[in-house]
Amino acid sequence: MAKGAPKESRHGVELSNLDQPLFTGAGATKRDLIDYLEAVAPFMLPGLRDRPLSVVRVRPGQQPFMQKNLPDYAPDYVQWTPVWSDAGHREIHYPLCNDLRTLLWFGNQRAVEFHPTLMVPEYGDTTDVLGGTVTHLVLDLDPPEGSGFNVVVAVAHQVRAALDAVGLQGAVKTSGSKGLHVMVPVRDLDLPDAAAATRALAARTEALDPGVATTAFLKADRGGRVFVDSTRAGGGSLACAFSPRVRPGTTVSYPVSWGDLDAVKPADFTVRSVLPLPTDDPWAALLPEPQQVSGEVVEQGHGIPIARVAAMHEGKRRKRASQARAE
Repeated sequence: MAKGAPKESRHGVELSNLDQPLFTGAGATKRDLIDYLEAVAPFMLPGLRDRPLSVVRVRPGQQPFMQKNLPDYAPDYVQWTPVWSDAGHREIHYPLCNDLRTLLWFGNQRAVEFHPTLMVPEYGDTTDVLGGTVTHLVLDLDPPEGSGFNVVVAVAHQVRAALDAVGLQGAVKTSGSKGLHVMVPVRDLDLPDAAAATRALAARTEALDPGVATTAFLKADRGGRVFVDSTRAGGGSLACAFSPRVRPGTTVSYPVSWGDLDAVKPADFTVRSVLPLPTDDPWAALLPEPQQVSGEVVEQGHGIPIARVAAMHEGKRRKRASQARAE
């Protein structure tokens, strides 16, 4: 903000530099982001409430970065939850975005993307997180390089067919990037079973037409097919419905009905183009009620190797084989 320029505030949050470009290629200013977050808050906050949150921030002249730990300078009204990181061997203070004021504070920090976990933590007698309630399964559909959006849409319809075959329903939204997210609200699933069920649903989707869909984690093995990513489960995070993305035009992850899916593309939904928003929450209208996942699906998934682990071992095996050939 230029020296002497009048300060602006909304809902008790002091705002700065609102007329700066949000990032290179954004086609939007920081003010556009704040306007969007303020308008979408009634729809976006339910998907963030009480969930550990990671945000992607973009500072002027810097590369985007993901922030998980709440900075010390955050105001007192921003709540947080402690989560132990085995990888980092430390406790991370994940922020919780439970109200409009917190959402706008993050916007003023140039937080563009909002990635909550797929489960809500449960606590013991202290503040220690003991576990969590898994609320959604998600299949993240990632198109191959250079493909059109139509191939992702085709695989989304395969996901829907795979869900229908086991008595489940899902809702779909654009990822805000190049792909789609199919979300399945669930109940009575612990984290290992939720992860297993996701693997089973991905495998069933692939089996419907392995010529266009694949669960191969290694890019070299995908062969120009849409990747059906089953690795986002429970404590994993995902750009939530209505989250902006650090993408050209500042696209947003936006709900789409199954009937409209063939007629849209990700660039249709940006922080500017979706305003004014509809009166009723379009995501809530599309999401089915939480469902029970059959034991058959869970059992199948427990027999499928975890994609990241299998890929790690396969990568090491290929490296050893390559070294042996070189010798």
